[in-house]
Amino acid sequence: MHFPIGLLVVALFLEALTLNKKRPGLREGICWMVYLGALFAVLSAGLGWLLGTYDDYSGELLQNHRNLGIATAVLSAITALVLQKTRTGKISNYLPYRSTLTLSVISLTVTGHLGASLTHGEDFLASALPGNTEVYDDSKGVALLAQLGQLDTISETQLDDLNMEVRAIIAHNCYQCHSENKQKGELVLENKRGVFKGGKSGEIIVAGNPEKSELYRRISLSPDDDDVMPKKGKVLKNNEIALIKLWIKKGAHWSDRALKIFPEAELSLSKPALPEATGEAHPVDKFMAVYFKKKDIDWPESVDDKTFLRRAYLDIVGLLPEPVVLDRFESDKNPNKRNKLIDTLLNDDQNYTQNWLSFWNDLLRNDYSGTGFITGGRKQITDWLYKSLLENKPYNAMIKELINPSLESEGFIKGIQWRGLVNSSQRTEMQAAQNIGQSLMGVNVKCASCHNSFVSNLTLEQTYGFASIFADSVMELNRCDIPLGKMAEVNFLYPELGSVDADNVQERLWQLSEIIVKPENGRLYRTIANRIWQRLLGRGIIEPVDTMDNTPWDSDLLDWLAADLIDSNYDLKQLIRTIMTSKTYQLPTVNYENLEEIKSAKYVFKGPVIRRMSAEQFSDAVSQIVSPLFYAAAYNPFGESLSANRIWHREIKFDRDVLPEPGKRYFRHKFTLADKEIIQAKALISVDHSYVLYLNSQKVGRGSNWRKVDKLDVAEFLIPGENTIAIEGTNEGNIANPAGVLFAMKINQRDSLETLLQSAEDEGWKSTDVRPANAWIQSEFDDGQWKSTKNYGSKDWDMLLNFTFEDNVSPFARASLVRQHPFMKALGRPSRENVTTTRDDRATLLQALELTNGAYFNQVLEEGAIQWLEEYHGNSETIVETLYAKSLGRKPTAKEKDIMLGALGNNPTKESVEDLFWATLLTPEFQFIY
Repeated sequence: MHFPIGLLVVALFLEALTLNKKRPGLREGICWMVYLGALFAVLSAGLGWLLGTYDDYSGELLQNHRNLGIATAVLSAITALVLQKTRTGKISNYLPYRSTLTLSVISLTVTGHLGASLTHGEDFLASALPGNTEVYDDSKGVALLAQLGQLDTISETQLDDLNMEVRAIIAHNCYQCHSENKQKGELVLENKRGVFKGGKSGEIIVAGNPEKSELYRRISLSPDDDDVMPKKGKVLKNNEIALIKLWIKKGAHWSDRALKIFPEAELSLSKPALPEATGEAHPVDKFMAVYFKKKDIDWPESVDDKTFLRRAYLDIVGLLPEPVVLDRFESDKNPNKRNKLIDTLLNDDQNYTQNWLSFWNDLLRNDYSGTGFITGGRKQITDWLYKSLLENKPYNAMIKELINPSLESEGFIKGIQWRGLVNSSQRTEMQAAQNIGQSLMGVNVKCASCHNSFVSNLTLEQTYGFASIFADSVMELNRCDIPLGKMAEVNFLYPELGSVDADNVQERLWQLSEIIVKPENGRLYRTIANRIWQRLLGRGIIEPVDTMDNTPWDSDLLDWLAADLIDSNYDLKQLIRTIMTSKTYQLPTVNYENLEEIKSAKYVFKGPVIRRMSAEQFSDAVSQIVSPLFYAAAYNPFGESLSANRIWHREIKFDRDVLPEPGKRYFRHKFTLADKEIIQAKALISVDHSYVLYLNSQKVGRGSNWRKVDKLDVAEFLIPGENTIAIEGTNEGNIANPAGVLFAMKINQRDSLETLLQSAEDEGWKSTDVRPANAWIQSEFDDGQWKSTKNYGSKDWDMLLNFTFEDNVSPFARASLVRQHPFMKALGRPSRENVTTTRDDRATLLQALELTNGAYFNQVLEEGAIQWLEEYHGNSETIVETLYAKSLGRKPTAKEKDIMLGALGNNPTKESVEDLFWATLLTPEFQFIY
């Protein structure tokens, strides 16, 4: 009955071939497919309803499958009707029919998946995938059967062991049909109540008498018998049947212990002793020497100085080393120079922080803009996070401040407060539990937010207990959005560490923050040690890094790193230093043929994995070499005290403020200086979109790039007494859009007198949108009819980091400080609406298009080409050698140099230099960390 429904899928495929009036000969066949598919969809829905009503299926899966089956039948019938009306001319075109056909196929696909889950189990897809490791290990059961089968009496502990092994057999073979989610035959084998209650045909266990127990009878039938269980040819092994028989014979004892179906890492942590007699001095290398010997791998030679220097710079500060640094490092004969370099880079607090900020922003779901910020339902923790990294706050202190937060750090556990009706698994309390579980503990809480987890031992009850810590009222358990009428009991996921039982949220958060950072919580410290290892060497000791119950390729190494982090007073920089000073970190990179080889449970460590630069690292490298990609940041870590705002002529329509219209606007500001000698005066100005600046009737400067700050020396234009600033600003575009003048001027006079002028609506600035007489730039001009300006704030502009009178400021904003940008999004920076613990560093089509044809990237290359031609006076040889030194850390080969010089010629053009940049920046040698 079900197979003919698939004709709808074929019909949709053939229908796509007829688009644009092509292949009209297919129409007759398509019609018959739609009509037959609709007919059998209706028949299947009816017979499926009867089967679900009178056969032994029940539960939520059945209900969802039934509802969608009916929907599929209705949609397909409507499709057939609309098609018929279209063919008879009652409907003018095929668009309505094609739309309903598409919806029918979508509904059919989902319905089919749910139907397969009903008949084959909810893991029917995952269980068949190559590399699936969730296979029941019966070795313990065989040993237990051999041990207990010979005894007349069994102890309480042995009865517990026997019951746990029987429950494991049932879990791996029977839950797919007999669980709380799918109660086939009204039988639930997931808990004690269900097992001893039995199903629709009555009790299944008679304690002490296997032969009279329906459970034993069913599992011991012939595989060809219609009543055998489990069905689908998945009969139990003889030793499994014998173990269940023994359990029933010994009284069907039920243990109070929780069943652990999936592998689960030990919670406690102890520091392994360092291996002896390995010939290695570094702790990490001692473990690796044992590992390599076990795997019959010889120690490779360490990378050369150039490769190490570039790798260390990108990993610690996220920048490329300058050519002079490389030359100095390669000529240094100190055998300890690599360790010294690592210490120097780790002590570069600002650049270290600005590089690692991206890692922590991903991990803690922190960003500068995005979903939830507009409504106020999301809060960033950037200031707290930046300062924590800058001062190298101990890791346990960071975690305590995230769990029991101040106003500055509460954004992590608050969750995004969605508007409207939301499913129960996305309540903000549940988001807090999910965020902490994934990012800090390496455990998937999301799966267990709807039902008992399919990938770990976490239960729905445990998850709700954890989420209740963050709730100000009692939470009712919901399974797949259906209330169960059971209230959650507040508790931590790992109660053996301590209980959380206070009456209010604030006290519970304090208790949790104390419990979670205990040294006994090995899971917390293994998780961060594994994440740092993965960040520095490209592959975690455990993979995926969010599944810390998986088996590590070297458990002793991971435990030692985690325990050493605790011993070092939770110093994250020390953890990075320990890894990077090892010979292991300095091995040559390994280029695995495919991603599956890296992610495989059979992975063998041979050296660091080749990594692609992150979006931020690539952006900063381009800014270093070519021209700044970003001048403004969403967060200014330097906190300059200038309080200037973007001001513009106030535009009003229908009694309300509106966005500025395109065109010129004129601004004036008068100020008086003391009758003292002017020693120095500097002005900062940035106007969106362009400006001409006058001081006391004299033109001082002009600019058309509002992303930059023009710094002007203006002392010669000022006089003691009354002065006038006049600015002609232009707002470009075809429709109303944000515009603003950002201005500051600092004047120093004799006797240490200092005057600071800034753009702000309450500072006496005036403006007009009517072109004034030429005298408007003079002090004597009467601007009494001009309006006061309006402060347009900063929501449309990020902070220009070089809008400061300080001299030692980076010419570009680090990409980690910039809000999400299309360029970085294309290169793989995530939206951070959810916790992101790893980024996919494989190249994508979107990246290729952005780097080859992207307008933003090409604009930067153009600006850089103009600057380089000016700086190097159009000397092609100098341009080529400098580019190679800055980008690749080496000189070009003779062949490379000939090709590049041939492309540039004796008189290089802007376009040829752009091409040179592009060709170099897209090479694997530049884009990868080797």
